[in-house]
Amino acid sequence: MTPDANELQDLVRELHQQGTAWVPCGSGSRLDWGAPLRGDCLPVSCAGLSGIVEHNPGDFTISVRAGTPLEEVQEALAIHRQWLAVDRPWGSQRRGAGSLGGLVARGLSGGFRQRYLGIRDQLIGISLLRADGTAARAGGRVVKNVAGYDLMRLFCGSWGSLGLITELNLRTLPQPLIRRGLLVQGSLTELGSLSQWLLGSGLSPERLDWWSAPLAASAGLQEAPLLLIALASISAESLEQQQAAIAGQTPLPLRPLAAVDLESLLALARSDGAAPASGEPAADGSGESLAEPAWLLRLGITPDRVPEALAAPELAGLAIDLAAGSGLGLAWTLPAAGTTTGLDPARLFELRRLCQRLGGWLIVLQQPQGSAVPAWDDAPSRPMIERVKHLFDPKLQLAPGRLPGVANP
Repeated sequence: MTPDANELQDLVRELHQQGTAWVPCGSGSRLDWGAPLRGDCLPVSCAGLSGIVEHNPGDFTISVRAGTPLEEVQEALAIHRQWLAVDRPWGSQRRGAGSLGGLVARGLSGGFRQRYLGIRDQLIGISLLRADGTAARAGGRVVKNVAGYDLMRLFCGSWGSLGLITELNLRTLPQPLIRRGLLVQGSLTELGSLSQWLLGSGLSPERLDWWSAPLAASAGLQEAPLLLIALASISAESLEQQQAAIAGQTPLPLRPLAAVDLESLLALARSDGAAPASGEPAADGSGESLAEPAWLLRLGITPDRVPEALAAPELAGLAIDLAAGSGLGLAWTLPAAGTTTGLDPARLFELRRLCQRLGGWLIVLQQPQGSAVPAWDDAPSRPMIERVKHLFDPKLQLAPGRLPGVANP
């Protein structure tokens, strides 16, 4: 159902009175991600809540309705040479970049987190409807604001299990004047040393991403692990100095990338385009649409153990894109290989144990039809998560079967 703004609250109240199970969503492009919904669960879309409420360029803040597409917001901000420092979600060419509300509800941050932190850190205010239709608000419209309980971060990553987000206040940033990328390929040991130096240096790259050898090969590059370094500055001289500093720390050759080639490779990492036939990064960033992979996984690993993870047999054959600073990223089966990579539920459980040994976790965002692998394990804080759930949704109507941190709600 896609009610307009005037109908939404009445609809939510009616669903609460009837005891109907429902799940909040934005455009509905990624409703199949995460734990499967149980029973007859009615999707209630906030696509009717679309548009920018207020943009204050001088304060670098913007208020948007939750159903507003991310691309629409970025285009409006670009007029003022500003942007939201967040990654487009994985598979955006196929599924669309989604809505701001959906982006916050999933809480999945990409490589831009290295410099700008995650989507939860861009939030300065939120408006929502609780399960019974009660309107609530937290935060405000200015960056320096502390008021009430921190519902913003509670709802970021809640996957629609606590309420429906209706409006968001976010901080914006100036667009960097100049961007450049660097590609470095070599052994995991050499790349690991460079990564650790970069993370401890005074440089502040926009992103520092590990790619597995299969992902590099799918981009038309040498089939070897790589580091993708994205630099940004207000001057070309500063970028030259940063590049020289990086070159002085490694014997490995650096391959400079123009901004357009860097964006082309980032599109491939988001599974937005096919590998260029020439073996070079596509200059237009377009590429052909890729087929849906059988498996799409969210990984969290202790950052200094990422090289160990990439060398593990449990991850062999998978496309992997991990942020070096946080150890967070995605892994998926390459479309060319389909399900022939040997990734099945049994191997998936081994991979989950590997992530746990390396100080992290694994979330299954997408799996083949018929598989029943839990999207996530029980978190140590499961009792608290369930108490919060009961407080916000006492009838357990919202997103039945889907509660982050609880394997089987």
